[in-house]
Amino acid sequence: MKQTNEIAQSHQLMQKKKKDRGWVPWIIILTGVGLIFLFMVISIAKGAANISTITVWDALFRFDSENTQHLIVVDLRLPRVIASVMVGASLAVAGAIMQGTTRNPMADSGLMGLNAGAGFALSICFAFFPGISYIKTMLFSFLGAALGAFMVNTMASRRSGEDAPMRLVLAGAAVSALLIALSQGIALYFDVAQSIMFWTVGGVAGSNWMQIRIMTPWILGGLLAAIALSHAISLLSLGEDVARGLGLNTEVVGGLCSLVVLILAGASVSVVGSVGFVGLIIPHLARYLVGVDYRWVIPTSAVLGALLMVLADLGARTLNPPFEIPIGALISLVGVPFFLYVARKQGRAL
Repeated sequence: MKQTNEIAQSHQLMQKKKKDRGWVPWIIILTGVGLIFLFMVISIAKGAANISTITVWDALFRFDSENTQHLIVVDLRLPRVIASVMVGASLAVAGAIMQGTTRNPMADSGLMGLNAGAGFALSICFAFFPGISYIKTMLFSFLGAALGAFMVNTMASRRSGEDAPMRLVLAGAAVSALLIALSQGIALYFDVAQSIMFWTVGGVAGSNWMQIRIMTPWILGGLLAAIALSHAISLLSLGEDVARGLGLNTEVVGGLCSLVVLILAGASVSVVGSVGFVGLIIPHLARYLVGVDYRWVIPTSAVLGALLMVLADLGARTLNPPFEIPIGALISLVGVPFFLYVARKQGRAL
């Protein structure tokens, strides 16, 4: 009876918090979408060669293949901006799902071995299968991300206890270090270091329309699946016992969530390479703004993640023109201190 009352109280508390927020999440999401479009236009216009907003508008709606600036807008800058939006949304939602299902505030695709696993698979791809199609490269990323996640969870699940979140992070760090070392060894031995280096520093400079056409269905499908699972993730975030008490099949939902994370992280890493901390920072910010109900956290994370990546790409191209700063390095300037803050806070709670 006591456990039943606790389950009911937890569910009622979540519903009450949702009602208390009212229209605030909608304002945050709509404002975020407006800012995304604004900074997309600014990002397209700014760079080594600045282009006026009027020219950007003309290139988008009255494209002239003889106009050099139109070609820069449509063939170079527009694909990377669209890639930034999709990748930012994917990484942020993947992080939100991982944090919700594992109840680990430090969960992130980069910290949990997914990025390193994808990088290891890509190094094998570059070394042994040069010149393969992008769709096959993306498949390698999925398999590598799955390998990294499997290794981390296997190491972290050997013991149970209250220090599970920190142990998961330590396992992720160890597996990531191993897979990165193997990737670098393969890169040096097979002389594909230049290709691996582009993945290591992270960035959307090489994004093109072909990549976007292939990744879009995967990412949109993953985001829609995450929204569909958002209520179940909210229940899982209360704990497996509570979720089971409310009638949730935790094994099925957990498997579906893991599949969605692999799709989102794998597709993103295959495009931008190793960009960490987006999935760590954004879900915390989303929960601070809209509460703990993942029906709001998921879409808010998608919007804020997209906005962060667009801003990071804009900063990467404009801070030191004509040279470009790796996006991963820029985001790490914020991500590392935030990770240390969360780790310290988590350590105090144990």
